[in-house]
Amino acid sequence: METRDIVFSVIMVVSAFILTYQWLGRFGESSKNPLIIFAAIVMVGSLAVLILSIITRLRNIEQMMDAKERSLRINVQSVEDNLDKRMDEVQNSVNKSIDEFNRRKYR
Repeated sequence: METRDIVFSVIMVVSAFILTYQWLGRFGESSKNPLIIFAAIVMVGSLAVLILSIITRLRNIEQMMDAKERSLRINVQSVEDNLDKRMDEVQNSVNKSIDEFNRRKYR
């Protein structure tokens, strides 16, 4: 979690408090119920925590995918190297067989 994420979360909560306080103040001083203001702050705070949680999960998934991609890339490279070696062996064997066949042919 980065510092800017926490700062934005705090800004969300403070702005929810100010917005709710001012909005309820438009209906008169008697309608400023602290319970409504507290509920708005809790709601926005939980929304901020939810967003931060989703960001953290997405980062974890991205790291796991990067690790799997690296692993897959290494495995593919290994298979490619083994296949190259085998193909070279087969090619050498075929070349030897063709040379031997040509020698027998011209005797």
